[in-house]
Amino acid sequence: MDFSQRLQQAHAALRAGNAATAERALRTLALEQPRQRECQWLLGAALLDLGRGAESIAVLDSLLAREPGFAPARIDLARARRQAGQPHEARAIVREVLQKSPHEHLAWLAYGDILVDLGQYDDAREAFERARLTDPQRPAIEQAGVALAARDWKRAEQLFRAILRGDPSHTAALCGLAAASLEVDRPHDAQRLLRHAQRRSAWLPLIHRGLAPALLQLGRLEEAGASARFLQRIEPQSAQTWVTSAGVAIRSLRQEEALSAYERAVQLRPADSGLRMSIGHVQKTLGDRAASEASYKAALAMDPRLGEAWWSLADLKNYSFADPELAEMQRLLAAGAGSGAAPLHFALGKAREQRGDYRGAFGHYARGNALRHAAEPFDIAAFEVRCGRIRGFFDHAFFAAHAGCGAPGAAPIFIVGLPRSGSTLLEQILASHSRVAGTMELPNILNIVAQLDDMVPARDGYPQALAHAAAAEFAALGRRYLQETAPLTGGRERFTDKLPNNFSHVGLIHAILPQATIIDARRHPMDACFSTFRQHFAEGQTFSRDLETLGRYYRCYLALMDHWDAVLPGKVLHVQYEDVVRAPEAQIRRLLAHCGLAFEPACLEFHATRRAVRTASAEQVRQPLYSSSVGYWRNFEYELEPLRRALGDDLRRFDGIAAADQGGG
Repeated sequence: MDFSQRLQQAHAALRAGNAATAERALRTLALEQPRQRECQWLLGAALLDLGRGAESIAVLDSLLAREPGFAPARIDLARARRQAGQPHEARAIVREVLQKSPHEHLAWLAYGDILVDLGQYDDAREAFERARLTDPQRPAIEQAGVALAARDWKRAEQLFRAILRGDPSHTAALCGLAAASLEVDRPHDAQRLLRHAQRRSAWLPLIHRGLAPALLQLGRLEEAGASARFLQRIEPQSAQTWVTSAGVAIRSLRQEEALSAYERAVQLRPADSGLRMSIGHVQKTLGDRAASEASYKAALAMDPRLGEAWWSLADLKNYSFADPELAEMQRLLAAGAGSGAAPLHFALGKAREQRGDYRGAFGHYARGNALRHAAEPFDIAAFEVRCGRIRGFFDHAFFAAHAGCGAPGAAPIFIVGLPRSGSTLLEQILASHSRVAGTMELPNILNIVAQLDDMVPARDGYPQALAHAAAAEFAALGRRYLQETAPLTGGRERFTDKLPNNFSHVGLIHAILPQATIIDARRHPMDACFSTFRQHFAEGQTFSRDLETLGRYYRCYLALMDHWDAVLPGKVLHVQYEDVVRAPEAQIRRLLAHCGLAFEPACLEFHATRRAVRTASAEQVRQPLYSSSVGYWRNFEYELEPLRRALGDDLRRFDGIAAADQGGG
């Protein structure tokens, strides 16, 4: 290749984020033509991306002494001066560019960053808007944005990628592609794209609008909070700023702050029924039952077709639908409820149950689940294969070879199992102890698993990606988990992590956190599976929408828990929900002993503990124990026959519980 071709190649490497590669190539090119301006400019930009600001400034100053009107170098010199803590000098440099070229897109981006550093947020917001308006790719970005708004993820991705083929560091295209990644639950990809966008602009609000939720999904709460606080400073009049802030506050266990943020959002967008519903969710979490109901009804007054609001009322457990409300839900379904049909079916199922019409209730649950399964199917056969791989990988030999690995620290108490099996009850009991902080369903272990999955092209690399991991890598993963969860502990010695789906990852948890405590919340499979089937989960738990799949999934769970007992004897304490209901003090003492905690009477009075609870069982755990849910599945015995068949011989393991149920336990 000739000089110009190699220069283009180096420029492409720089735009793609490979600054070290670009620098090596540019150094060679500079030896051939030491005064070639594009080469010197790109070398200065590469050094800037590598964090070598002083070298970057020296190269760019030298170039501009010869070529004072070379705008690209002047823009990057302004960026370098800004990063060196010289915002006033940087502002003067970039202003010269804008005076001569007021339509210079990259100059406006740099100017916006500088103004943020100077605390001039209103002016910075205007500069970033000018950057949007002067973007040469603006028509293509707007076209892709239309596809994104229409939830046409494939089309949006195609359009954004077409822009990035021409300019791999285009900020708006990277942000758009990150937004599409978030919508399909790829926060790792979103975060990577947005960090790349920050090479060109540190403070562009569009980047932080995506970065906050991406980091939140990844469990990196402090970083997510920093992005949310920045948005509050630069875009305080945007309702989305306060929605983002509310999401961060919820995950950080600051529910009152979340409520305040949502109320700010409502002031800016008073006709948004979804915001009213979000306020209701937080009020429910805080235990303000009456306010929560009022918020859901306010949302329905604004939009009676809002299926999620009808379901939210039903999920208040003790809410009784009046006959006119039942008729209205049926009318909405008959008129074609669109995306609101599934939650309406679940709400109608609850309304039918309240009237003792169990067959009618089941019909609605089945139709609601069928709609959700069609939109988001679950591959149970693939899950069974994966569980087999996990059992085969985490065997006796693995734990013998990795004894002593992982990070020290006995703070975490993992509560695993299946949803609707008593995990929230156990968490509430433990959170009533003076030494334990109750958190929520934390995503941190699943995020580690997702990263391991992504290590192979098929994105199914777990657990085999750990095959050659060194002891230091296991320790690093454990430290990462402890660092990410530290903001949630409230200064207490111990804390709970009650994501039920972590039952698949007990082996990983032990490998990276060998001193962690693990509790298995278990419930009779007919009750556990049916309770899951009749619950309209906001997200996840896609296995719960088909009775046969539920049965097979439960069998995978049992097989994995049996495996952990075999290879890690005594590691997991199994707590049967029905035993806790029948003999609470004995089971609570057993639970605390396994956690290395002294008995405290407050754990028996768990329902009096005031704390935010964010699961479907939020209201139940604020009441004393009751036995009415034990054996409740028998009201649907005929309809649940496919579940019984799918559970097969594993049901026999629970014969004692079933017999006690029939005896009136």
